Amino acid sequence: MFKNLIANLFADDRQQPLLDAEDAEIAIAALLVRIARADNHYEQSEKDRIDLVLARRRGLSQAEATARRHTAEAIEAEAPDTVRFTRQIKDRIALDDRAGVIAALWEVCYADLRRDADEETMIRLVASLLGVNDRDSALIRQRVLADLGIEG
Repeated sequence: MFKNLIANLFADDRQQPLLDAEDAEIAIAALLVRIARADNHYEQSEKDRIDLVLARRRGLSQAEATARRHTAEAIEAEAPDTVRFTRQIKDRIALDDRAGVIAALWEVCYADLRRDADEETMIRLVASLLGVNDRDSALIRQRVLADLGIEG
């Protein structure tokens, strides 16, 4: 399973098939892990937030969400290229859901209650690659901060 997903994510050729819905969700989970690891501090609060986001996105149980995060951690560790990850996700999900992905990324970014420039820079790159403009990403960020009760 991992080998096929990695092959599809990182094939140089655009002829590769699009990810199926399950693989797209794992790719999104891996992107969440990548954001959490961007500051070189991957804390339990971030893992817990990823599990919560994954459970909420697709109605997974806590155990299923944790298992998906473990899969995503393994994939993210093998994945050298954020751009290809993002391209596959963009090609697979609707624009409305891309805004939801950006919200999830901001939520994970602030899970440790710290503002980190590396994580924020990565989210801005991913938002752009997903076709979400800076203004919309900033509005999503403000909404997430308000939902989390954090002053931005």
